[in-house]
Amino acid sequence: MKKLYILPLLLLAASCSAPFTQSVEIDESQEFQTIDGFGASDAWTIQATDQWPSETVTKAADLLFSHDKGIGLNIWRFNLGAGSAFQGDSAQIQPMTRTESFLLPDGSWDFSKQKAQIDFMKEAQKRGVTTFVAFLNSPPVYFTQNGLATNTGRGGTLNLKPECYGQFADYIAKSIKGLKEKHGITINYICPVNEPDGHWNWQGPKQEGSPATNAEIAKLTRLIDKALTAENLDTKILVNESSDYRAMVSTHQTGVDRGYAIQTLFNADSASNVLGLSHVEKMIAGHGYWTNTPLDYMRAMRENLRDTLQKFSVKFWMTEQCVMSNDEEIGGGGGYDTTMKTALYVARWIHHDLVYANAASWQWWRAIGEDYKDGLLEDFGQETIDNGKLYDSRLLWCLGNYSRYIKPNAKRIAIKLSVAESPAGLMASAFRNPDGSIVSVVINYSDQEEILKFPRKVNGIYLTNGDAGCKLQSCSTNGKCVSVPPKSVVTVVMD
Repeated sequence: MKKLYILPLLLLAASCSAPFTQSVEIDESQEFQTIDGFGASDAWTIQATDQWPSETVTKAADLLFSHDKGIGLNIWRFNLGAGSAFQGDSAQIQPMTRTESFLLPDGSWDFSKQKAQIDFMKEAQKRGVTTFVAFLNSPPVYFTQNGLATNTGRGGTLNLKPECYGQFADYIAKSIKGLKEKHGITINYICPVNEPDGHWNWQGPKQEGSPATNAEIAKLTRLIDKALTAENLDTKILVNESSDYRAMVSTHQTGVDRGYAIQTLFNADSASNVLGLSHVEKMIAGHGYWTNTPLDYMRAMRENLRDTLQKFSVKFWMTEQCVMSNDEEIGGGGGYDTTMKTALYVARWIHHDLVYANAASWQWWRAIGEDYKDGLLEDFGQETIDNGKLYDSRLLWCLGNYSRYIKPNAKRIAIKLSVAESPAGLMASAFRNPDGSIVSVVINYSDQEEILKFPRKVNGIYLTNGDAGCKLQSCSTNGKCVSVPPKSVVTVVMD
């Protein structure tokens, strides 16, 4: 097997005398955002992992969290359930997207629920994951206006009984406390609403979800802040998980009561601000869907987002992304793709979110998906068939070009190539890790090899492309020059 990829590995240790060598400039004095890390979520496949062979669970955890065997994610999103699973088919929700709840229909608490998800969080802990984010798609069914965890065309307001705001806040605080006391899992951030501005949330009954106005989010956040304080918890509240960047800076398919999230939630002049609460940082979460095409718009949208964030001194986490129907360049979201086609397309997203939106964290949607471009891994029916099979993708490994080598608290720094960046050609970003090492991630979208000369000695080169064996493949080094093969992502580690 080695003969299949020794040659491309040697080519990566390029000669600086090669024609068309491009110079790379790195300016450590120009610092941008601090990187908190990279992650994914457990929705919804992880609910079934207690039915899998133990070796398959170990393999999945290794691929996601291990720095030796996988991509070293350090952030994990846990779907805190709304109890729709207790309702059976009357939940009006697809079976595999229903969730349990620690709060039972009779009012008692049971922290043995959501067992598979909790066990997987423990696997993540074993492999060094330090940041856990709990998110809710809906309030518990006991508190909703329609008795369901799906909106069923109610309109654009929060599906929560007016008298149950406090109970919902207490549910969140007690769930977080129970996870810590019963399972030793600390939830660092709680996202109480998910895609409150998403127009799909007006409808249902596809999956758990509820819209919410900015005023409702602010009211709920204040009550959660009090509930967390009462339980002596350090968990931070992360708002508002917008479904679309456009709703964060303006309105999109909704009114002003569910738009302008940054200007409303973090503006002292707004009646719906969440400033001054002990459990709220000046940080907002949003999802990158629907804004990735055309290419010039992808950049312009992120620059608009960055400028608005900077105006109000707000930090930004990109907490959810996968391929959707408008991503026509790669054929839309249907059908799992293990190849570089989807991987390069997503790497371009990561680059634009980090470089132009100043995202401090980048988190993929589902860690394990189905026959759709929404999973880093694919189980092909393991939710119902215990076949012990698990498939990786080049998407997983291209995310690893970032997540394995850019450490928490790294600073993004300035990098410049001798030719202009192009979303159809070369894209490069650079980061200084806490230990002082410099990491550059280079994407080559083109069909031709590029030779780059870096300003300092290269200690490590890690290649992901479509060749056999090239999944974060360690490559030989030769001074300061690196070959970036066509259709590849290369991570370069320097002193």
